[in-house]
Amino acid sequence: MNEILEQALLYDFYGELLTAHQKDIYEQFVLDDLSLSEIAEMKGISRQGVHDLVKRCQKTLEGYESKLHLVEKFLSVKEKVGRIDKILDECESGKKKPEEIVKSIRQISDAIIEEL
Repeated sequence: MNEILEQALLYDFYGELLTAHQKDIYEQFVLDDLSLSEIAEMKGISRQGVHDLVKRCQKTLEGYESKLHLVEKFLSVKEKVGRIDKILDECESGKKKPEEIVKSIRQISDAIIEEL
């Protein structure tokens, strides 16, 4: 997965667990795409201080993910919903029988429920 997308997803799921100061700087770096130097100048701290804080935030967010797996579950459910959409497209084109479609969708939905 793209590193920036991964950082954004981690922040979306766990960002509220960071302090206000951490959130502010991490958002500017990851979401607003500001450089370490730009953030340092705006906040009146060293570039190295910004770098260290961003790395600490990243490690914290990754730690939450390693324990809770919310991003992993989200991506898995998203993939399964995509498969359901593909099956429904096949249904509309008449490529599969309704019974096969229902069976396939039930299997996928059972897998989603089991993951949650």
